[in-house]
Parts: sequence; structure tokens; C-alpha cells
Amino acid sequence: MRLATIRLKNSDSESATAAVRINVDESATVIEGYSDLSELLQDPNWEALAREANGALLRPEGTDFAPVAPNPGKIICVGLNYANHIREMGRELPTHPTLFSKFREALTGPYDDVLVPEYAAEKLDWEGELAFVIGRQAYQVAEADAETYIAGYSVMNDYTMRDYQYRTLQWDQGKTFEKTSGFGPYLTTTDSYSFGTALETRLDGELMQTTTTDDLVFTPAKLVEYISHIVTLQPGDVVITGTPGGVGHARTPGVYIQDGQTVEVLIDGLGSVRNKTVVQRDSAV
Repeated sequence: MRLATIRLKNSDSESATAAVRINVDESATVIEGYSDLSELLQDPNWEALAREANGALLRPEGTDFAPVAPNPGKIICVGLNYANHIREMGRELPTHPTLFSKFREALTGPYDDVLVPEYAAEKLDWEGELAFVIGRQAYQVAEADAETYIAGYSVMNDYTMRDYQYRTLQWDQGKTFEKTSGFGPYLTTTDSYSFGTALETRLDGELMQTTTTDDLVFTPAKLVEYISHIVTLQPGDVVITGTPGGVGHARTPGVYIQDGQTVEVLIDGLGSVRNKTVVQRDSAV
């Protein structure tokens, strides 16, 4: 089953959205009573509600996707989690996950333009990532049981401002710029996605990253186990699992996203995120 959050046209509010189920013909069925998937996932019966939904049927033409889970309580990111990326950065494979955070203000729609202030545009890098969303409260969960706590999987386009990232030892500042992380288009439930499919990142159509998601050092199940022994994961929380080798910053010389270029991240079985970069020249420092 594929779920999404879409922006509603012909609404009294420009910011109105709805949680929907995406049907085989790409039409969308509104899940009545829920403005987005973050809200839907708070209901313990979210899966049955989504499957049985019979609200308004929206045609696929012109569907405007919002970030798939736009209001998570937490966004937890994992750094250095693909073996090939760890090697290209000249590091040893870790024994524990490297965790940092992103704020929900960083999320944007899967096909929205990414607006970057000029002062942060010098070393823009791409990071295509597999993300998953928590479906029920998880605390001190065993790896063997972890998948039952995952609602589904999605695609994340994790723009990174490398100069800001490496100003200090803490990475958050280069990872959470306003509306720079394309997220979606769908939340594909665990029964409809087989972990280990191909991930590709393209810059203006040129292949930059390619791997399969089973190159992860710490799988989604291992991440749920590890994180839930630190803090309670709540329904709607998002975990971004890391990026594979092929980032621009690791190249010699470095390659960075330029004004007007488009980054596309595709994961087989989950869909693709595609964001055009727009540098805002009049941004204040």
C-alpha cells in the first residue's frame, strides 16, 4: 500500500493538505479526517483506516505532493552508514551508528524547488537516502521485532551544505537548512517493499550515486533497536538511514550543485524525489 500527503487545490486555505491512499491507477483516495500522514499515524488503527478509506477520489493529473510525513516529532539521521561511502571518506566501518538530527522545517515536497540562500550555496552536495517512518511507539525494541514498528519506507533528498557542516564537529548546521530536504512521494508500507533495492542519485540526469540499500552497515531493524534504547520512537517519527558513496564532496576536485541544477533520487519500489536548486541571490548573511 502506498500513502501520501497531498496539497489540496480549490481549498479555502493555501496550506490545506490531506492524507491519501494512492491507488493502482495513480488516483488518490482521501482518508477522511486526517490532514496528513503524520496525523494519521497517531491513530493506532491507521493501517486499517487507510486500506478501508472511501473518501473523495482525486485524479492523478496535477497531484501536488507535500512532504510525505510533514510533521514528525523527531527526525533522526544516520551518518556514515553505507560501507562504500565510509570507505570513500577514508574511515573505518563503525561499531555503533552515528546519529544527528534534522528539524521538520527542513522538509519540502518531493518535486518542490529547493530555495538556497546565496550565503549557503558555495558547497551544496547531494545525498540520496532511504528513509523510514515509525508506525507505533517503540522503546527498548529488539532487532527481531523492529520491523513491526516501522510503518513504511520513503525517499529522502538530503541536500547538505558542506561548508556549514564542517564548521564544527557537530553536523546538524549543514543538514537542516529550511525546506531543503525533498521527502516522498509515497510512504510504501512494509508489506509492499522488499528491502535491498537499487538507489540512484542523478545530477541533471548524470548518475552520481548507485548502490543497493542492503549495503547499509546498520539496517532499519538495527537502527530501531539502537535508537529505541536511547529514546522512545513515536508514531510519525522519521529515520533517515544514510547515503551511499558518490557524494560530490568526496571527489577530487569536489563537485557541488549549482544554481538551476536538479537532483533526483530514485529507489526501486519506492519512487523518486526530484528537486531543482534555486539560489536566492538577495539573501542576507
